[in-house]
Amino acid sequence: MAKDRNQASLAEIVWQDRKHHLWFPISLSKYRMTQDRLYTEDGFFTSKYDELLLYRVVDLRLTRNLLQKIFGTGTITLCTKADRDAELLLSNIRHPMETKALISELVENARDRKRVVGKEFFTEGHAHDENGNMIDVDDDCVE
Repeated sequence: MAKDRNQASLAEIVWQDRKHHLWFPISLSKYRMTQDRLYTEDGFFTSKYDELLLYRVVDLRLTRNLLQKIFGTGTITLCTKADRDAELLLSNIRHPMETKALISELVENARDRKRVVGKEFFTEGHAHDENGNMIDVDDDCVE
């Protein structure tokens, strides 16, 4: 049964990559994305697995230094309204512009499915969930 669940989750993956050094994907940092969630995996001796619900992403930022431009990589920063980390970095990934556009589209689709409003509707640290209930948000991810 666990094997069936793993195969089902693999079928849902719409994007995956790993952190690159120069143009080589020789890193322990792995990224996978489904229609609703972003999964990160990092570490060798101690592994860390994180999951982010895409509807919680409020801002995306793409940064590329000169070496990243030369080797076709970039770093996408996802600013979130999550309980723990306000920013999630997808470091040195391939095709960063296309990936950022894909994430943006998936975030909007996830918000539409959950009926969650975007950052522009947040007021004084509060927002409304899909049922109209007031929820607290923090503003840690502000430039």
